[in-house]
Parts: sequence; C-alpha cells; structure tokens
Amino acid sequence: MFLGVDYYPEQWGPSLMEADLDRIAELGCNVIRIGEFAWRLMEPEEGRYDFSFFDRVIEKAGERGLDVIFGTPTAAPPAWLVCKCEDVLPTMANGSRLAYGGRHTVCYSSRSYLERCKGIVRALAEHYRDERRIVAWQIDNELGHEGSDKCYCENCRRGFATWLERKYGDTARLNSAWGTVFWGQEYGSFDEVPVPTETIAAHNPALRLDWERFCSEKLVNFAAMQARIIRELVPGAVITHDFPGGGPGKTLDYTSVAALLDRVSYNNYPVWGGQMTPLPPSEIAFGLDHMRGLKGESFWITEAIMGAQGHDLTGCLPRPGQAKLWSWQAMAHGCEGLLYFRYRGAARGAEQFCYGIIDPDNLKGRRFYEAQSFFKEAREFESELKTPIHSDAAILYDYDSLASLRIQPQSPLLDGGRELRRLHGALYRCGLGVDVIPAGRDFSGYKLVLLPSMTVTDADFRRRLCEFVEGGGVAVLTFRTAVKGRDNELVFGERLPVGLCELLGMHVAGSESADSPDAFELTGGGRAGVFREMLVPTTARTLYGYADEFYGEFAAVTQNDYGRGTACYIGTAPDDRTLGSVVKSAALRAGLEPQTLPEGVELARRGRLSILMNHNSRPAEALGRSLAPFEVKTFLD
Repeated sequence: MFLGVDYYPEQWGPSLMEADLDRIAELGCNVIRIGEFAWRLMEPEEGRYDFSFFDRVIEKAGERGLDVIFGTPTAAPPAWLVCKCEDVLPTMANGSRLAYGGRHTVCYSSRSYLERCKGIVRALAEHYRDERRIVAWQIDNELGHEGSDKCYCENCRRGFATWLERKYGDTARLNSAWGTVFWGQEYGSFDEVPVPTETIAAHNPALRLDWERFCSEKLVNFAAMQARIIRELVPGAVITHDFPGGGPGKTLDYTSVAALLDRVSYNNYPVWGGQMTPLPPSEIAFGLDHMRGLKGESFWITEAIMGAQGHDLTGCLPRPGQAKLWSWQAMAHGCEGLLYFRYRGAARGAEQFCYGIIDPDNLKGRRFYEAQSFFKEAREFESELKTPIHSDAAILYDYDSLASLRIQPQSPLLDGGRELRRLHGALYRCGLGVDVIPAGRDFSGYKLVLLPSMTVTDADFRRRLCEFVEGGGVAVLTFRTAVKGRDNELVFGERLPVGLCELLGMHVAGSESADSPDAFELTGGGRAGVFREMLVPTTARTLYGYADEFYGEFAAVTQNDYGRGTACYIGTAPDDRTLGSVVKSAALRAGLEPQTLPEGVELARRGRLSILMNHNSRPAEALGRSLAPFEVKTFLD
C-alpha cells in the first residue's frame, strides 16, 4: 500500500533534498510523486534532455526506501515552446488567445504541442525504462481541469470537421441527424460546420453535443498517446492519471480515460480557495465513489489535503483531526494508496497558499504529526484496506445526458451533476454503500439502481432497464429522464419518458421549470422545486402530488410494480427529507438494510474492518462508542 507525499524538490534546490527525504521517511512514507511540472528542467532547450536532477532525487529516495510515482510534465509546457509555436496556446470562445503563464494553457489539436509531448514522454520513458524505484507513471496532470478542455482555434475547427466526416460519412447524414433544416442551416461540406463560438441566440444542440464529444476525444487521445509510448518502452509499467473533482460537470469523459489506465487516481479537495466551510461529507463521499466506479476497482489518492488550499483566495483550515478524517473516509470508500499534497507548501509561484504537511518555515507542526499518525494507523490495516468494495445499490450516469443538460439545462437551477450528488446523498444518509457507474456498464447484479435526470437514452439501455426491473430489481428515476435521443433531439411520436411509460405505469403530460428549490408544496408532505413534470398514472400508484390549484390532478412521484420488481419515478426535485423518504422506501423494497446513525456520523466497511467517522465539530455517540469531534474509530469483526 502506497502512503506518501507529493514532492517538488526542483522548487527548493538540491541543498534541502536529503534533509527533506529524511523527514519524508520519518513521516512513514514509502513513496513520493515527482516531476509533473518540470518540463523545462528536463528539456531546457528543444531536443536537449537532462534528467540528472531527477536521477539524484530517485537515488536519494531509494536510499531511504522511498519508491517513486513519476509524472509526465506535459501539463506545463516550457516558455521556449510557446515562443517558438504560438499555436500551442488555446483560443477561447470569444476568439481571444490565452496568454502563457498558468498551466494547461495548451491546445490539444496543436501538432507543435503534441509532437513535443511525444518527445519528452519518449525521452523520459527511455531514460527510466529500467528504474525499479519507479512504481507507477502518472500521465499529465488533471486533464481538462480549469477550463482546459476546450479550444476554438482554427486547428480545432479543422479537427472537428474531420471528426464529423469520420462519424457521419457525408453531410446528408449529418443534416438529417442534426435537423439542420431548422433556421436553414443545411451544410454542403464538413468545412462549413462552425465550432460553437459566440453567436446570436444559440447553436444547434446536436452540434453542441458532438462538439462536447469531440473535445473529450481529443483529451482521451492525448492520454492514450502517452500511455502507448510508456508501455512500449517500459514493459509492465503501471499507468495512472490524477483526476480532478467535479467530473460530472466536465467535458472530458473520465470513463474513457480510465479505460487506458492500470489504476485510477484522484485529487481529493474537500475545501478549496474561498470556501468558508468544507464540502458536506456526502459530497466528498460521492467523489470517492465516482472514482471507484470508473473502473469498478480500488483507486489511489494522489493529492489529499492536510492544510488550507487556494491560489489567490484560501479556504478554511481543516480543524485538528479533520484532514485525517477525510483520509480515512477515502479509505472507507475504496482508496488503497494515499499521498498528501504537498510535502512542503511553496514559497513562490501561484500555489503559495496551498499549504502542505509543513509550511515554508520548514518546521514540523500539528499537520506533520497528524499525517504521520494516519500513515501509522492505516498501515496496521493494510490487508483489509485492499479489500474490494461491491455495493448492492448503484447510481447510473450517462455522459451524453450530463452534456445535454449543460447545453440546455431547461431550468436555471437544473444541474445534472447536482442531481447525481443529491440521489447519492439520499443513500449516504441511509447509511448505504453505493457504486457510481456509467450507464453502459452491466447493472443487472444490483438490487437497486437510481437514474438521476438521465435525459438521453437509447433503446438498448431502456431494454436493459426494463429487464432489470422485470427480473426483480428496484429502479428510481428522476425528472427529465428519457426525454432525448443520442442526437440530442426530442423523439417524434413518443410520450415521455420515451420507451419507459409501461415500465413506470405513467406518462408526462407537461412540464415547467421553477426559480427556487422549494417553489411549490407537495401533497403528502414536503416541498419541491427546480423543475416539475405533470405525471399521469396509468397503472402506477401516486406517492406525492402537487398541492397548487392548477396541477392538483397530476402526480409528482409515482411507484409501479413491473414483473417481479418496482419502478419509482420522481417528477420533480423534492426537499432532502422527502427525497430521502422515497429513496429509503425503495431501498427497503429492494431488500437493503438502511442504518440509523446520528447526523454527521458515517460507518463504512472494508473487509472485516469497520470505520466509524464523526464528521461533526461536536462529540457524538454511535454504536455504543463515544466519538470526539472529527474522530475516527476502527475495529475488526
């Protein structure tokens, strides 16, 4: 089990290296992550490679029993490359070109950039192909993060045209799929198709969805290129990538990148610049479960935090024991290797206020000893923390649906990622484990599946869902599910939800958006908002209705028996309590056993190990045990 820190010795110079590594070993580390932003150091001028600095880092680390995760440095191109090849810099939707100076300021269609990336990755892999201390290779850093997933330059326009030609073959098929007759936009050649820069009104939703797919595929191909080079030169190489949080809201399809990897890694930031309070525990858990679901396997944390974080603004400082709690929560949800970001906070550069295990004062303090104690405790349960996690409940998400809702959210408050987190939170508060998996994966082995606002579906998925319920499964679907087809189009001649009316025992007669999360009252208790659909039951039973004068005849939440199973449809966004009641009822119907725990207390299991966590800033009692604020207690069966 890897336990370690992210170490940037190039930011401090060689004089501190040995003392740093001594202290890193003292922490209880067995691995460091290095290299990911040091392209200029490795290639000071084009074609001249110099890895001597990192040779020494690896040598000195090895003397202390420290292995290495080596990051390819392609997320931060050197100034000489940008000065030589301006097309490396990306163009924004308003036509302006980004300036050099940050990170990820690259266009993934730029041949100038791609060829130099191939060069540095190949040289790096050739140089270290026999280095046994390198236990994993991290390709790039946080692909698609901070708006780096899109570029609107001429290279990307040509690339998009080529991508469309490969997909559709001829413009007649594209025109038909996109419905370009609307507003007279039929295309005679693929070169006529624009990229969706700023325009009057809005671009075609089908074009915009294909653009999302194209932008994602560029990044996936970029990751595949690096993985291919490393595997070619380093037989048996373990390849990972450090995904940032917020995946459901990003253009990059994380699942496609994960398919290229031997191990998924995650950068877990419960608090970031400007946040005065951390993310709720359920949302932290969602990110962890999402990572585990990318490959259906355990994962690594390559950036866990111990101090406050931020670039220009800093967030709140984790309270004593709180960052250690988040580390244990990661382990509870499938992490089996964890590195803290970073060993020492930077004294210069944009991340001066991303605090590490120690500060630039170079003194050991509370955070050092807190990290040390976590490493010691985690290592005691190493065998249990390698146990796979398999849940009986799953949340299904769909890349096209999330993109479609970003393109046309329909309500100012409708956010596909938020709906995923809300459904996950309802299960989390029931004390139930849940897998978060792409809808294309086989879900027939689960007892309960939840589909939050899966607006884009196809016949194959709908068939599998019906078979799941007919065979005895329980499904919970929420508003705006099965509204569109794969071309981001409304489906002619079909009632909503398309192809699922018999399964659900109802149809949607109309819909409207709302301007608040509690815009209207529900019969049966509670309030709802964001969006609502007017449901007309046929065979379904009404669980909740609308209490206002115009829509009192319609159902808001229904439940229908189908075959040996049950399908529930939530046609609006109820308050958390009402949503929790519906989800808990579905879980019980599926044969699951919700747990009753005090608010803010979480219980999880890895093999025979139980992990009891108090996320509260006050003491709590659970399972006959007293928990101090942010305390974690572990015990074996």
